[in-house]
Amino acid sequence: MIEQKSIVEADVAESGALLRKLIDLIGEVIVGQGYLVERILVALLANGHILIEGVPGLAKTTVVKTLAGLIDASFRRIQFTPDLLPADLVGTQIYNPHEGCFSTRKGPIFANIVLADEVNRAPAKVHSALLEAMEERQVTIGETTYQLDALFMVLATQNPIEQEGTYPLPEAQMDRFMMKLTVGYPTWDQEREIIRRSARVTTGETVTPVVHPEDLLKVRRCVDGIFMDEKIEQYILDIVFATREPARCGLDNLAHYIEFGASPRASIYLAVASRALAFIRGRGYVVPQDIKDLAPDVLRHRIITTYEADIDGMNTDRLIAEFLAHVRVP
Repeated sequence: MIEQKSIVEADVAESGALLRKLIDLIGEVIVGQGYLVERILVALLANGHILIEGVPGLAKTTVVKTLAGLIDASFRRIQFTPDLLPADLVGTQIYNPHEGCFSTRKGPIFANIVLADEVNRAPAKVHSALLEAMEERQVTIGETTYQLDALFMVLATQNPIEQEGTYPLPEAQMDRFMMKLTVGYPTWDQEREIIRRSARVTTGETVTPVVHPEDLLKVRRCVDGIFMDEKIEQYILDIVFATREPARCGLDNLAHYIEFGASPRASIYLAVASRALAFIRGRGYVVPQDIKDLAPDVLRHRIITTYEADIDGMNTDRLIAEFLAHVRVP
């Protein structure tokens, strides 16, 4: 066991330099947003997808586009609108009258990194097509099924301040996202630096790829080897089960705020994501702080609250904070 852990530590030290270089280069283009960048890399290494909620103008698209450029990955941005059709996303078959046959035109979903902008503006059929691709990692056009690339990640954004003309994702569909991130405004100093970098007539900086998708697939195999103690596994289960049975951690007073707790996907994703976060932070093992840092992102869209919670202002982030404060840390 000691020899195996030494091997993992050596792999983390070697491959971790790649991730640190990515983070540094993104920081040269993007001011702040370290939380967003770190979580996107976690999802990338953990083979998951992200739902990002934030007001317009917070550089969400720029972060994703910069990351895709640095890893030499194909990137497509899809603007979701009420009249978008599933074929606009996955592709369709087009009849060629000269040859008398159909040819397949693949849609923008066939990319390594897909930004689904304002995903809650599209109707349910488009949501279903997107989430099927996310879950099955394949797309069916006509009678042919096409496999998506091994490196495939969807980052969906939604605007919390504009509800008119939107089709909110049902909770069961949101469960397919590994994490839901809430992105806030930059600090005063950060915004001053943004002004100095961006308030120019001539813009359009380009980035040079430093990583290839094959390199990240190798890093994923290294992440799978990150050590997780049984006590950490128990800690994950205690947190997730507390969302279903608050009495387990002595929070009977919160039970009437929760209609449905987190699904088993929460336990799976919290375990996988914590390994990726430990790797990014240069460790070959998971510590309780990794779980604490990721729990809000993994759980906030999986806990369905009651009307009483809305009346009392008890949102999911406050509930998760209570669970983390009362569940025993190993």
